[in-house]
Amino acid sequence: MAEPPVFSPASADLPDLEPLAERLRALAHPARLAVLRRLAHEKCCVCGALVDGLPLAQSTVSQHLKVLTDAGFLRSRADGARTSYCLDAEALRALRVEIDDLFAALLPSGAGERSQES
Repeated sequence: MAEPPVFSPASADLPDLEPLAERLRALAHPARLAVLRRLAHEKCCVCGALVDGLPLAQSTVSQHLKVLTDAGFLRSRADGARTSYCLDAEALRALRVEIDDLFAALLPSGAGERSQES
């Protein structure tokens, strides 16, 4: 009987997965998720208003905003000394499609259903 093929990282398409992994890393902090949630409820928000809603220093919130902006999840607009941040809904929709595609590949039809074992 033939052995099943063994997964080899060398055969994986790692470069194609790197952009998705980078975007997911940007989401991998509770403060960043809180920022996204807050911005989902407001059209745009300046950094100071976001700081007021989080138990973090202004410099820390600014760093999280930079990570989210660099990942493409936020758009920023300078208005004098203040910067407004807004969600980039199109980028979030694109991420949802990528994640759905990833899980469709990981869990073929029917494989995602929970088993009823006790």
